[in-house]
Amino acid sequence: MRAIQVTEYGDSDRLEAVEADRPEPDAGEVRIEVEAAGINFADVMQRRGHYPGGPETPYVPGMEAAGRIDATGEGVDLEEGDRVVAMLNTGGYAEYATADAQRLFPIPEGMSFEEAAGFPVQFLTAHACLFEWGGLEEGETVLIQAAAGGVGTAAVQLASNAGAEVFGTASSQEKLDLAADLGCDHPINYTETDFREVVEAETDGEGVDLVLESVGDDVFDRSLDAMAHFGRMVTYGVASGVPASAENQRLLFENKTVKGFHLGQAAYHDPNRVMKAVPDLTQGLTNGDLQVILGQEFALEDAAEAHQYIEDRKSSGKVVLKP
Repeated sequence: MRAIQVTEYGDSDRLEAVEADRPEPDAGEVRIEVEAAGINFADVMQRRGHYPGGPETPYVPGMEAAGRIDATGEGVDLEEGDRVVAMLNTGGYAEYATADAQRLFPIPEGMSFEEAAGFPVQFLTAHACLFEWGGLEEGETVLIQAAAGGVGTAAVQLASNAGAEVFGTASSQEKLDLAADLGCDHPINYTETDFREVVEAETDGEGVDLVLESVGDDVFDRSLDAMAHFGRMVTYGVASGVPASAENQRLLFENKTVKGFHLGQAAYHDPNRVMKAVPDLTQGLTNGDLQVILGQEFALEDAAEAHQYIEDRKSSGKVVLKP
């Protein structure tokens, strides 16, 4: 089968197309004939070698794969041909991938494989950060960094549907328009405007109740500045590649809270806390209250180009690979 392999840590050119053996499912697993593989920024960080606990090279990347079950392992009560999307540790950038049957989601009727590949990581992360970890309530204000990205587009919709006032940052007018269409009340071009100034003006100097932060570096620090007294931040990424930290003295005198969220670790240690959102999310996607925002599609062999496209901040919504 065709697959993409990270030969060694480094730039996007370390992604190479290879021929590999088709994997066989172990007990409790299924094999999926992959129709679409989702790309996440965590894939980029793993490829760079910057992801704590990430895979050793060489490896096949990919945390999301949508397709049809083509084989089942012992103890799996699923049918070949079922349309599913899977959360993986690695292995999604390939024509076939094996997955734990407990980490599968049936694809709702009418949803494409491409859309399905943009569902698990994005919407489960957004929902958990907003509600389970962030405690967002109706009438509160929330600032979403990278509001036109995969998680960002999901978070904007969820927060707006929950009755929050939404601030969101993006780098171009096209991305700002997308965020606005999804329910962002205050789209902010961070390349032209300091988001802290917009937040201060629109909240009468109070700041926002909640921040979803995924960048690190000085964006983390400035997001703390934009928070209200008793404000909360959920940080779930380090897209800049530069980790950030908060001084305990600042947190205690300003009564601010910072929480971390990692989907894989959360699902491993307390799966119910993360997965209990699946029925509501699936219903929202089925009835049209929510939508997966698809960005660019790339052929499997163009995985290096797809990674560079994301790193160059050209992407909006979900970028997928098509075997």
